Amino acid sequence: MKIANSFTALVLGIGGVAAALVFNGQVRAGEAAVVIAAPVVDVPAGSAKTETAVFAGGCFWGVQGVFQHVRGVTNAVSGYAGGKAATAHYELVGSGATGHAEAVQVTYDPTQISYGKLLQIFFSVAHDPTQLNRQGPDSGTQYRSAIFPATPTQRDVAEKYITQLNASRAFRSKLATTLEADTGFFPAEGYHQNYLTLHPNEPYIAINDLPKVENLKRVIPAVYRPDPVLVRKGI
Repeated sequence: MKIANSFTALVLGIGGVAAALVFNGQVRAGEAAVVIAAPVVDVPAGSAKTETAVFAGGCFWGVQGVFQHVRGVTNAVSGYAGGKAATAHYELVGSGATGHAEAVQVTYDPTQISYGKLLQIFFSVAHDPTQLNRQGPDSGTQYRSAIFPATPTQRDVAEKYITQLNASRAFRSKLATTLEADTGFFPAEGYHQNYLTLHPNEPYIAINDLPKVENLKRVIPAVYRPDPVLVRKGI
């Protein structure tokens, strides 16, 4: 997930949602967002103040960074989902043989933001859901696009939204996103938490992840928060 190099400057696209940067003297385009409709079916509003959702969309640094800038999100933790607790370690997950995906557990206030809106952000700006077992420069099943619904209602909403997006041809290709059983979420090592915020000048972050946050601000400005909600120390 790391690129041992340096960049010069971030360049914002004029009138668009993508971003680019000058990298070793060449302009490199960041990941473009796809403007999509909100889900027709969403989780009904309730009285609960806290809910969780787990999303996997490539390297967790960028996915975490996006959701940390979303209003209504109270925590976003990088971690592993899809495998067993014994193999929920970065070096093992990186082998692609554990069943885990790099994932982010999003804790949110459903009275401020709905599960459907989180799905819209996930599909639109957090990653490219049409890529199978990869995201950008990273490849392997640990970088797959996946949703781990916490409840049958979440599963139903996510399933219907995938069908909606495929039917509307919102993307050039069908979504590769899978709906998987919630077998447990395991927080990643402490040095992975808040990585985008702590390392904005690292080339990997600048090239692959900062454009995602900029896309969130441009494409869905109503939910954008300038100050990220960070994971507390000691997780």
